[in-house]
Amino acid sequence: MRVGGAPRRLVTARTEAELVEAVRGCDEAGEPLLVVGGGSNLVVADEGFPGTVVLVRTRGVEVPHASACGGVSVTVAAGEDWDELVARACEQGWSGIEALSGIPGSTGATPVQNVGAYGQEVAQTVARVRVWDRAEQRVRTMFAGDLGFAYRHSVLKESMVGPDAAPGTVTPRHVVLSVTFSLRPTELSQPIGYAALADGLGVALGGRVPLERAREAVLEQRRRRGMVLDAQDHDTWSCGSFFTNPVLSRPELEQVRLRAEESIGQDRRSAVPPTYPTDREELVKTSAAWLIEHAGFGRGFGSSSGRPAGLSTKHTLAVTNRGHASAADVVAVAREVRDGVEQTLGVRLVNEPVLVGLSL
Repeated sequence: MRVGGAPRRLVTARTEAELVEAVRGCDEAGEPLLVVGGGSNLVVADEGFPGTVVLVRTRGVEVPHASACGGVSVTVAAGEDWDELVARACEQGWSGIEALSGIPGSTGATPVQNVGAYGQEVAQTVARVRVWDRAEQRVRTMFAGDLGFAYRHSVLKESMVGPDAAPGTVTPRHVVLSVTFSLRPTELSQPIGYAALADGLGVALGGRVPLERAREAVLEQRRRRGMVLDAQDHDTWSCGSFFTNPVLSRPELEQVRLRAEESIGQDRRSAVPPTYPTDREELVKTSAAWLIEHAGFGRGFGSSSGRPAGLSTKHTLAVTNRGHASAADVVAVAREVRDGVEQTLGVRLVNEPVLVGLSL
């Protein structure tokens, strides 16, 4: 986002041993610690970070075996660029992460919040994660069943945001060292599970297309929404989606519909919020962008009035730096949107990026 102050100290870890040593050293000294991958899902206070930032720059992609029966097992160092990995997978005929093209950041960050887009999540392909356990002071291997994957959530993230997390915690208990993915050796994508992507590809939901075609279609969808970084386009100076899509009970969703109907007047059809299935029948996911727009915040909110930060002119989920914003400006816009949605529709949106030294 190009906002926020500098850390008190910066350490760049280029090997796994350097990463473990840097983290262990900070913990032993009681030093505030912020482990940073790509930094793309991070908003840091203008005052900076009063401790040590460990920048993860480890490298390595290992493919010990690949067979049509067993799939392709790919072990990736935490510091590897995520989109470069997706591009390599598409080139090599490794299917399973193609819909996650164009997402910025590092590979080690992807299982922490179970990164997902366009009908795919990394939970579908993560086999295991090697971590440095800060509590037990040892390297551990956590398998997919241990990770508690849910929508934008995992056991890895829980220690940072869950009920037992210490106030102000910005680095989880488990620091990711490497991730092993189980991918499928095929030139075709996994079944397309997102309607807009299927429409763009000209196929039915559940259809499959060549991997490179799927990747390009995803990148095109992201570009149209300002979600692929372009240094000349301030609409792309963002953390992507600033809020997660709320998961509501069916009675809560009905209250949203009634409040939306009351707020928009005559056009009753547009008061019906979109819904998406979850793994629990009594719960449904709805669209944060829909809520924002139906609470009166359109594309370009704040931006068009000359404020230094505002909503993207391409997508209402992105809070953008218009070129000279501070972190406080970004949070002010996000807070105004969150509070407006809650007052109008009764739903309190939750920020997706990690806020360091800031709160909504």
